[in-house]
Amino acid sequence: MMSLLPRQSLLFSLLKGVNFSYFIFTVLLLSISLQANSHDLPDLSIQVKQNKPSIVGIGLFTPIQSNAPKILGTGFVVGNGKYIVTNYHVVSTELDTTIVQYFVALSGEGRLPKTHKMELIGIDPVHDLAILAIQDTLPAVSLANNELIDDGSEVFMTGFPIGAVLGLYPATHTGIVAAKAPDVNPARNADELTIKMLKRLKVPFLIYQLDITAFPGNSGSPVFNRKTGEVFAVLNKVFVSAGKEAALTNPSGISYAIPVKHVKALAKKNNITL
Repeated sequence: MMSLLPRQSLLFSLLKGVNFSYFIFTVLLLSISLQANSHDLPDLSIQVKQNKPSIVGIGLFTPIQSNAPKILGTGFVVGNGKYIVTNYHVVSTELDTTIVQYFVALSGEGRLPKTHKMELIGIDPVHDLAILAIQDTLPAVSLANNELIDDGSEVFMTGFPIGAVLGLYPATHTGIVAAKAPDVNPARNADELTIKMLKRLKVPFLIYQLDITAFPGNSGSPVFNRKTGEVFAVLNKVFVSAGKEAALTNPSGISYAIPVKHVKALAKKNNITL
């Protein structure tokens, strides 16, 4: 018979007291738990595919100047499929009444997107939101409830980060909710505090700070909760530390988004059912 070394003998003595049935059962439970956790979130590629038809480019069309609209940002379809949500700053340009000029939504994908003439229905400059109407019907996204989601939640955003230079090709970026903070732009000194900023300091409202890469063309993009697939916020700005050019060449990875409850409030104010 082969003799055991001292360390092997000690290990054997310890193992004799182990209930191996319980040990194996525990390992199996741990394995099942890890597999379940790995499948908590739906497949991102499926979520993106489902939501792409609801994402539109927001453009300004001036036929006398160009046969193609100028892309201003991103929007998404809500309600009965005839309403578009975007940022107020995306459509805040005053239309030239001396010529034919109007806002359009661009749907589809590729070099020949479909153009939908839009009518401005309601604006909320404080929360940087706007709702526009189209004649056609497009697939609408699902909106989350009014509760703020937790910090650390995984999210994704689909939009047009650099417009549509090569055609309409929506891009998706992923990240997390980093924080919920008052919507106050930081100022380097007191001279930079505008009247609007001072008013916000007195009555601030919470917005999401996202750890996600976004670009100027992403303004108005819907931000989705990875767990539910619902839109919980509207991206409206990015943190830029070294001038506007740096927003493209050296993005900070810090973005901000307006909670969806403000979209619902604006819709209700304009008798739109979401």
